[in-house]
Amino acid sequence: MSDIKMIWDFRGADAEGLARHHTKHLEEYAARENYDEGSSGCSAVQDKHWIAWLMVSEENMLAVRDALRPHRAQRIG
Repeated sequence: MSDIKMIWDFRGADAEGLARHHTKHLEEYAARENYDEGSSGCSAVQDKHWIAWLMVSEENMLAVRDALRPHRAQRIG
């Protein structure tokens, strides 16, 4: 079974701060829902484009998608 990286994009002058703040909410959600696989983080894509992400198992992907409405997803592995 592969993991899914759920991704939220942030653009503009405040993109880094927004992505970092959103990551805190993703961590809280993963803890509340007991997602053991729920590693999360944020990273720069380009200048003024940052992403926040949450890793979920394929079996949890639909529940996370419906609850958190990510901008996109990427299959890992």
